[in-house]
Amino acid sequence: MTTSSRTLGDLFNAFEHEAFRLETLDDYSRSGSVGAYQSFLTGEPQPDGYNAEWVKRLRSYTEEGKRVYRVHILSRPLTDYLRFELGWGYQKNMTGGEEFFILDVTEKPNPLENVPDFWLFDSESVAVMSYDGSGKYLGSEVHPVERAEQFKRYRDSALAHAEPFAEWWAKYEA
Repeated sequence: MTTSSRTLGDLFNAFEHEAFRLETLDDYSRSGSVGAYQSFLTGEPQPDGYNAEWVKRLRSYTEEGKRVYRVHILSRPLTDYLRFELGWGYQKNMTGGEEFFILDVTEKPNPLENVPDFWLFDSESVAVMSYDGSGKYLGSEVHPVERAEQFKRYRDSALAHAEPFAEWWAKYEA
């Protein structure tokens, strides 16, 4: 149930400058790309059209001067799903202009413990994501504009503690 008549899709369609995502889970395997994940697990090569629609959408955003970026909070060793997401998903999405950062909490406390997954658009619109224990996406809740300040602080903290994905991946690629 949403607290607004706006949906996550509406927020994607309306943002003008930036879309930020915080990812906190080790497994989103039941939320999409299930077939690709299974192919990854069996050692098959990445399909040519993998994530093509999202990459096309990302390119349209970046061509319009919009920024799409995210921080993933994780710890090592990586789960199979994270090896898939980072190795296939992030690598592919980067070709569309999406930026990634890693907040590795393997050897340090998580500064955002208990903060949910969310999207923050233009620092003013927030959609909190819900998942079940198996990584299945259950929906999102668009929060009132008044809640944006809290999520801006979460974003800023995440970015302050994260490092660019390419640098992290060079050190820890699974």
